[in-house]
Amino acid sequence: MKIGMIGLGKMGHNLALNMKDNGIDVVAYSRSPEKVDMMKEEGIQGVYTIDELCESFEEQRVIWLMVPAGEIVDNVISQLEGNLSKGDIIIDGGNSHYRDSIRRYEKLAKIGVRFIDIGTSGGMEGARSGACMMIGGDDEAFEKLEEVFWKICVRNGYSYIGRSGSGHYVKMIHNGIEYGMLQAIGEGFEIIQKSDFDIDFEDLSKVWSHGSVIRGWLMELCRRAFEKDPCLEGVRGVIDSSGEGLWTLEEALRLQVPASVMAQSLFARYYSKDADSFSAKVIASLRNEFGGHSVTKRQG
Repeated sequence: MKIGMIGLGKMGHNLALNMKDNGIDVVAYSRSPEKVDMMKEEGIQGVYTIDELCESFEEQRVIWLMVPAGEIVDNVISQLEGNLSKGDIIIDGGNSHYRDSIRRYEKLAKIGVRFIDIGTSGGMEGARSGACMMIGGDDEAFEKLEEVFWKICVRNGYSYIGRSGSGHYVKMIHNGIEYGMLQAIGEGFEIIQKSDFDIDFEDLSKVWSHGSVIRGWLMELCRRAFEKDPCLEGVRGVIDSSGEGLWTLEEALRLQVPASVMAQSLFARYYSKDADSFSAKVIASLRNEFGGHSVTKRQG
């Protein structure tokens, strides 16, 4: 099986390496030539144009997109279309809006190209050594590629969710849940930070990672962040938002589902642009740990 990977950022780069390690033939392309050069140094075939990428296939093309959501996805698909044949497969593994995925599926189906939307979770570590994937779209394309998913995902970490758009839909809700979980962790540590007790945050997060009800990967990442900076003094409490939390709230409003925790966590991110709370420092640090999202460093 050969996969053409378009987009070599934090996730695309690591997924390509994961595929290579699992015996999958990868051809990598990015608009940034230096990223292609880096892939070639890692032993992966790199190309510098989309035409070259498509020409590297001798049979059915499978093109995997790991590019930012929005107009850039449509632009890349438009560039691909002239090089595609009936039965070829396009995968969007980024954080696209599910309605965009449905639209792209319907457009590509008219020319006989199969489309899969994948919600990808697990951060950079997951992409590198075992991702979590929520897969929607063309069921025959899923069946053809299931061995690939089995190889690059953590055990029991992938599923065919359903019709077009469903993979990105459940990933959107996943990220809304993530917002709430991060907010609760951040608020808890801020209460402790403002108390009269002199508590070692790294030690506490280590304890909470073993046997407690709130144990889990986020708490392990919390310990890692505190290990690097015990009081997060080098981090400003500014939390960026990728957009999926907002999309989740819009869906909750459409369906008239009360989602107060998710709403408050999104508002807290907006508020963090003007404030500098300890809870926001914790959340910003956690996002950096699992997704490589940038943090705003304190100056001086």
